[in-house]
Amino acid sequence: MERRIVLKVSGAALQGDRPFGIDPAELDRIAGQVAECSADGVQIAVVIGGGNLFRGREAEDSGMTAATAHTVGMLSTVLNGLALQDAVEARGADVRTMSAFQMPQIAEPYIRRRAVRHLDKGRVVICVGGTGNPFVTTDTATALRGIEIEASALLMGKHGIDGVYTSDPNQEPDARRYETLNFQDAIAARLGVVMDSAAISLCAEHGLPIHVFSIQSDGAIVDAVLRDRIGTRIHAGPTALAS
Repeated sequence: MERRIVLKVSGAALQGDRPFGIDPAELDRIAGQVAECSADGVQIAVVIGGGNLFRGREAEDSGMTAATAHTVGMLSTVLNGLALQDAVEARGADVRTMSAFQMPQIAEPYIRRRAVRHLDKGRVVICVGGTGNPFVTTDTATALRGIEIEASALLMGKHGIDGVYTSDPNQEPDARRYETLNFQDAIAARLGVVMDSAAISLCAEHGLPIHVFSIQSDGAIVDAVLRDRIGTRIHAGPTALAS
């Protein structure tokens, strides 16, 4: 069991099967697992995406300035974070939402030392607003926050895929899942569908292992955090296919 982890929850995970927005059932399911991990003594920081509410790339294609589109996307993570905060609190956990943007009425400013203190006190920390800078993905924000708080692992909860494969399993029936994947092999494979390459490089530089798993199945977060049942582990060790 990991002692302190950073968990990436994509906006798509909160969306569920809906075309847009937040599915209350998915929100509650994820919140319940986060609260359970916290109750079992795991210090857990959550970095949340916003693609269920706004997609910057689509806005750019429609003519919005790129920097503005990225900023709107980061603000959408605040909405998701507040919703998750409420749902986790309803499960009995103590929660603090920390924002890369200054929003004192609704969230604390993200300060590394304060985030670590909250974790040491057993509080769930939800990080919103990405890094506060355009052109930086929430994947990279997750890697950065994980390194800053000295997490022992980064858990990448994916929607629609349960690990890293030799090719797209939706297109290639013979695709095989990696049980473990070396950082350099992961970077060379250009795993854009799974995780931003800048985030992988940052984790590699600082030795932060990444656990890629499907967040959709019941108990997936608990299994990944408490029981080390994951799809693919990206780390400094050797690459190996699942048996």
